[in-house]
Amino acid sequence: MQLLQGDAFDELFRSFDNEAFHLEVQDSYDTPEEFEPFQLFLTGRPDDFAWHQPWLNLVREAADAGKAITRVRVVTVPHGDYTRWGLTVAEHNIAAGEDIRWLPRHQITSDHLPADDYWLFDDKLVVFTVFEPNGQFAGGAATTDPTIVSHCRTIRDHVWKAAIPHSDYVVGGDAPAQRDAR
Repeated sequence: MQLLQGDAFDELFRSFDNEAFHLEVQDSYDTPEEFEPFQLFLTGRPDDFAWHQPWLNLVREAADAGKAITRVRVVTVPHGDYTRWGLTVAEHNIAAGEDIRWLPRHQITSDHLPADDYWLFDDKLVVFTVFEPNGQFAGGAATTDPTIVSHCRTIRDHVWKAAIPHSDYVVGGDAPAQRDAR
């Protein structure tokens, strides 16, 4: 595997041909760049989302070029604060052109999920996201190993079919599972 960092990682989102799929399996991420925006959410203060613009710009570039960026977030119900925040941030990703689906963890068996998040580019390149012990994003571990790629494609197909589109998951500004937990 090759570790891709900084511009090399970002270039993946400019150079793929058709589809970039992301699977997120953690309930929260403790990345330093999200600390302040997450605190704003927790305290009910407004966020200008300036911190999120580089990602949104990459999504817009891809969408404008006719490429698809898709994501499944596997979440625990009832939702924790990080997932509730993710539901609000997702609106910006979707407006930029990303297709996001949600999969309650209890609706899938653990043997259908990897332990790590990954990106799958054009069904031929898998990039596992790598985090340092302090939560800082370290980059992506890339591989074209056919066995790993095939396994990740199978997982993608399974979770995509089982996941709930964002617009169906969030009804009236609140996720169904979150309302049911009240």
